[in-house]
Amino acid sequence: MAQVSMTVNGKAVSGEVEGRTLLVQFLRDQLRLTGTHVGCDTGQCGACVVHVDGEAVKACNMFAGEADGAEVTTIEGMANADGSLGTIQQAFQDHHGLQCGFCTPGMVMSAAALLKDNPNPSEAEIREYLEGNICRCTGYHNIVKAIQAASDAQ
Repeated sequence: MAQVSMTVNGKAVSGEVEGRTLLVQFLRDQLRLTGTHVGCDTGQCGACVVHVDGEAVKACNMFAGEADGAEVTTIEGMANADGSLGTIQQAFQDHHGLQCGFCTPGMVMSAAALLKDNPNPSEAEIREYLEGNICRCTGYHNIVKAIQAASDAQ
């Protein structure tokens, strides 16, 4: 067992983990931040995307120990300080960018990373960026519209 410490959504946290504990397991099982979903366990679906030191990563492909000392943001950290939906989350709601909602946290986190690097992406750039996120319900059209709306609102 090893001790890990990190800042998650602006709060200092720590815990004991086995060397094989994935970041997604630490977030969900120890911190009870269940918005980060486990979809495929192989890094192909994108449901587990979080930000580590400002970069989008798939938390099922990263050991918790690798995030020791890092700044981690999960979907729970995307809300406004008053608890209301953040800009990207609100755009997903307003533009019906979700159906079952399983992929939504990963989509929102990926969208945030894209908009940080490219504040005004084209439709083609959005679609290309989301290649690592799978949605089985929506066909992506409204997800793309939501991200375009969020880019206009920021």
